[in-house]
Amino acid sequence: MMKFSMRPSRVLEKLRSGEVAKITKINLSDVRAIEIAARYGFDCLWIGMEHIGTDWSVIEKQVLAAKAYDVDIMCRIARGSYSDYIRPLELDSTGIMVPHVMSAEDAASVVRMTRFPPVGKRAVDGGNADGGYCNVPFLEYLKTANEQRFVILQIEDPEAVEDLDRIAAVEGYDILLFGPGDFSVAIGAPGQVDHPDILRARRLVAETARKYGKFAGTVCSPAKMQEYVDMGYTFLSAGADVVGLSQYYQGIAQGLGIETSNEPVSQYGMKS
Repeated sequence: MMKFSMRPSRVLEKLRSGEVAKITKINLSDVRAIEIAARYGFDCLWIGMEHIGTDWSVIEKQVLAAKAYDVDIMCRIARGSYSDYIRPLELDSTGIMVPHVMSAEDAASVVRMTRFPPVGKRAVDGGNADGGYCNVPFLEYLKTANEQRFVILQIEDPEAVEDLDRIAAVEGYDILLFGPGDFSVAIGAPGQVDHPDILRARRLVAETARKYGKFAGTVCSPAKMQEYVDMGYTFLSAGADVVGLSQYYQGIAQGLGIETSNEPVSQYGMKS
């Protein structure tokens, strides 16, 4: 008799083994962008709904394309009802990231909505892709979903840093991810990712995550990766498809003698 089971997370396997998980961001909705990136050995591709008008049918196809290459998908959700949190998981996204987590109470609410009992109180279906369309045994589905699907809390506001110890202490999530972009805007230093306040917050997130037995994540350039690993970060996202295309076409335009007023863009998508 054929045995159905959930695909284990490549990211969690690496993190739990003490290795670094390497991620890149996909802004484009075309599934071919997922397939191109997946060919290059990334552990996870970051897709999203917070800032991008991606609909559920596109998310579904992006997940399928990544799974064909045994690559994890992490979906940054659009905050709303509990359905907005669990639908990516039911489409078999390997993880979700929740933006702008502001307090321990906020973090506990995320866990409550996204983890099955006894960890949380996630609503149960099992008839979607993550449950193998009712083919994964029910109890195994509940257990494996809690163990092999990751939840990321994004720390990108000064208010969250002020409550960081209480947030980090919440049980049931996996990764604290420091977002320097919105943090820089919030402190009045937009785009200054090496501002002293950002340097302090970045180090604090890594230290606090480790203190409470969680993993630390952030965005970086390839040149900064080892520095952040030494700081304690093991979930690192570098680059984005739209940045790569911009750099490529900028080079083509310059090679053809086309004048442009655009400034170079960095790995973050911010100005260098």
